[in-house]
Amino acid sequence: MKKKILIGSAIAIVVIILIVIFGSKGSKVARPQITSVLKGDFEILVPVTGELQAQSSEMITGPDGLRGRSMRFSEIKIQDLIPEGTVVDSGEYVATLDRSALSNRVKEIDDELEKSQQQYIKTQLDTTLQLRSLRDNLINLKFDMEEKKIVLEQSIYEPPATQRQAQINLEKAERAFKQEQHNYKIKREQAEASMREVAINLARQEREKQDMLNVLSQFEVRAPKSGMVIYYREWGGQKRKVGSSISPWDLNVATLPDLSVMMSKTYVNEIDISKVKKGQEVRIGVDAFPEKKYTGKVTDVANIGEQLPNTDAKVFEVLIKVNEFDDILRPSMTTSNQILINKYSNVLYIPLESLHTADSITFVYTEKGNKRVVLSGDMNENFIIVEKGLDEGDKIYLSIPDDANSFKLSGEVLVQEVKQRAKDKLLKDSTHVAAKQEDVADKGKGKRREQK
Repeated sequence: MKKKILIGSAIAIVVIILIVIFGSKGSKVARPQITSVLKGDFEILVPVTGELQAQSSEMITGPDGLRGRSMRFSEIKIQDLIPEGTVVDSGEYVATLDRSALSNRVKEIDDELEKSQQQYIKTQLDTTLQLRSLRDNLINLKFDMEEKKIVLEQSIYEPPATQRQAQINLEKAERAFKQEQHNYKIKREQAEASMREVAINLARQEREKQDMLNVLSQFEVRAPKSGMVIYYREWGGQKRKVGSSISPWDLNVATLPDLSVMMSKTYVNEIDISKVKKGQEVRIGVDAFPEKKYTGKVTDVANIGEQLPNTDAKVFEVLIKVNEFDDILRPSMTTSNQILINKYSNVLYIPLESLHTADSITFVYTEKGNKRVVLSGDMNENFIIVEKGLDEGDKIYLSIPDDANSFKLSGEVLVQEVKQRAKDKLLKDSTHVAAKQEDVADKGKGKRREQK
């Protein structure tokens, strides 16, 4: 009797297990997903990631003297730099630049200066001796001229030939004296020019040395005013740090941003940039403080695209001003921005995946078995506006149903309007691209005219 009860119980358990297994398999059969046409406010947003930066900032720079004509250094390395985010007062230490290149140059100038000083002394002695010799010769010629004059005076009682010879000798002496006077004047001017040349070279080297020493004294960089030190970001996107180099054309070491007005610097892809305009409102979130929400406004949209490092896509720089002030906001913080392109009130909209297109005709599959033509409008990331063809609450398929071929076409009256809308959009897009290219070309011509 007990054996029969056990066998019956086992059979019942097996039956229950089979029911559970096959019943669960049947419940996993995919069913078509249905959604309803919604009605309400509809927003067109362009989401972009940005980075906070101050609207204005003061640069902490290396010595201006590095731009001097005597400075022939293409780059100077940053030897030491205080941590980013450090708050400093005016005049406080910020960084130290590598002095080795300038120190070596100062030693070279010292050697050149010593040679120039010796050359100055040598030139001075040479010109002194040369001019003394010329003066002695000039005195001797003067004595000779006076002697010839006395001989002429004493030849008054001599024959005419003797008197004529004495006259000729005097004239020769006078001519030699005048020539020597002229030569002495020229030699003195040459000597003065040589001395000036040596003196100028000596003074130039002394000034160059003093300039070097003045610049070296400024290699300890200090803050021009109070603020928070933020590392300077180079053109390639890298921040300057210990080991980075500054040049006479770019002396910036770090910045002191004005944190009272913050900007979010973003890059919008070329697909969405035509939608972004100055003055558009923006919703801003900061990744470091997800509970904080801010508002902003687009202040600048680049006309020319660029290619960011390590990417293939073309993007356009867009600057967004943060409306609110918050002392927790810091430069380089990552922001999540939603640029509000357009906003509609009380419109019908459906999920993007429920709208299908064939031969420029847009349509949906309804729960009632219809392939209904609809006139669509603007869209955002997830939904699209339906202007005609559907009513609020209509049930439609999110994807193409298995028996889509059996669905009947309806709403044919909208076909022509849908096609015309597609043509108008294509024309508008091409016109916008042409206008953008023309604007960029005009700006390029204007820059070339300014350069000329």
